[in-house]
Amino acid sequence: MNTDIEKALQTLSANAERYARTERYYDGNHDLRFATEKFKTTFDDLFREFALNLCPIVCDSVADKLSVAGFSVDSGPTEAGRDAELLWRKRRMPIVSGEVHREALKNGDAYLIVWPDAKGEAVFHPNRASQIAVRYDEESSTEITQAAKCWRAEDGRIRLNLFFPDRIERYITRRKEEPRFPDAKEFTAYGPAVENPFGKVPVFHFANNAGIGMLGRSELDAAIPIQDGLNKAVLDMLVAMEFSAYRQRWAAGIEIEYDADGKAIAPFRSGVEHLWIAGDANARFGDFESARLDQFIKVKDSFRTDIASVTGTPLFYFLQQAGTFPSGESLRQASARFIAKVRIRQLAYGQVWADAMSFARRIEGRDDAKFVTLWQDPSPLSEREMLENLILKKQLGLPQTQLLTEAGYGLDEAANASPF
Repeated sequence: MNTDIEKALQTLSANAERYARTERYYDGNHDLRFATEKFKTTFDDLFREFALNLCPIVCDSVADKLSVAGFSVDSGPTEAGRDAELLWRKRRMPIVSGEVHREALKNGDAYLIVWPDAKGEAVFHPNRASQIAVRYDEESSTEITQAAKCWRAEDGRIRLNLFFPDRIERYITRRKEEPRFPDAKEFTAYGPAVENPFGKVPVFHFANNAGIGMLGRSELDAAIPIQDGLNKAVLDMLVAMEFSAYRQRWAAGIEIEYDADGKAIAPFRSGVEHLWIAGDANARFGDFESARLDQFIKVKDSFRTDIASVTGTPLFYFLQQAGTFPSGESLRQASARFIAKVRIRQLAYGQVWADAMSFARRIEGRDDAKFVTLWQDPSPLSEREMLENLILKKQLGLPQTQLLTEAGYGLDEAANASPF
C-alpha cells in the first residue's frame, strides 16, 4: 500500500468536516434551534430554510479590503516588478486573488497551484480548501515538502495527485461508485509520473490566522456559536408573533357544556362577525396581554454586538443606525482593530503571493527575483487628504513618478507625464 496516498487521504478526510461546517454557515445553511420540541414540530417545516445570516459579513468585510496593488522587487532584476504586474493582469489575478482571499477567510485555508501550460507560460490555479492537503518540513515548519489534491472527475472516479519537489504522481480509482475518500488500495496509477524540474512543490498555502506549523483558522469559528444563538432568538420572536397575532380572549362566570367524551365545548366562536352573549349577569370577559416583542429585538441586537466584538468587525457593518452619519475620523477610530486585522492578513497573504510570483517567473525561464506584495490601503484617506499629502511629499522632494503612482495613475502614465 502506498503510505503517501494513505496519509494524504487521512488528512483530507480529517479536514473535510471542518471545511463543510464553515461552508454551510457562510451559505446560510444553519443548525436551527427551537425553544421546545413542540415548537420544532409545529414550525420546523415553516422555518426550515430560515437564517438571519451574518456570517458572510464577517468574511466579506475583510476580503473587500484585501486588494493587491502590485509588486516591488526586493532583490533581482529591476524590470521584474513590471513583468510581475503584467503577468498578474494577464492571468486575471485581480479576480482570482479575491476568490482565494475569500476562501481562506471562510474556511481558514486556501491553495494555489502554479504550473506551466502547453506554451510553457505560468498559470495560477486556485483550489478549494477541501481539495488540498499539505505537509510541511518538520524542522522549518515553513517549506511545503509534499502536497495532495483529491477531486471527483467527470466520469465519476476519484482523482488524486501527489506533488513532490521533483515529480508529480497521478492516481485514479478503479470504480466510479467510490466515496469521496476511498481506501488507498482502490487507487491505481494514472499514467507515468510528471517530472517537476523546478525543485519546489508548486502548491502555495494561504493560511488565515494560523499558529506555527498549523492549518489556518476560519474567521467564522468564533461567530458560529453566536450565530446559532441569534437564529434561535429570531425564531422565538417569530413563534411569539405567530401565537400573539390574535389576542387571546377569556370568559368567566358562565356555564360550560360538555360533549359525550367529557370534553368542554367552547361556548363562543372568535371573529368580528360573532357576538358573545351570556345570560348570567355575573359573567365577565377580557383578553390576555400580548407578548412584548421589543424584548426580542434587544436580544437580537445584542447578538449582533457580540459577533462584532469576537470577530473584530466594526459594529456599523451589523447595525445601521438610521439618521446618524458619523464623521470620517470617528469611523477610523471605530475601525482601528478591524484595520489592524486586515493589515496582518496582508502580511501573511502577501508573502505567499510574492513566493508564487517568484515561482511563476522561474517557470517562464526568467532571472530569479524576490518580490514584495503591495496592497491597496485598507483605510484610504479622503481625496482632499490624499492631495494634501501628495503636495507635502512634493515639497519634500519625492519623484513625480512616485507621486503620480500613489495618486492612482499607471506606470506608463506616470512615466510620460509632463512635469508639474
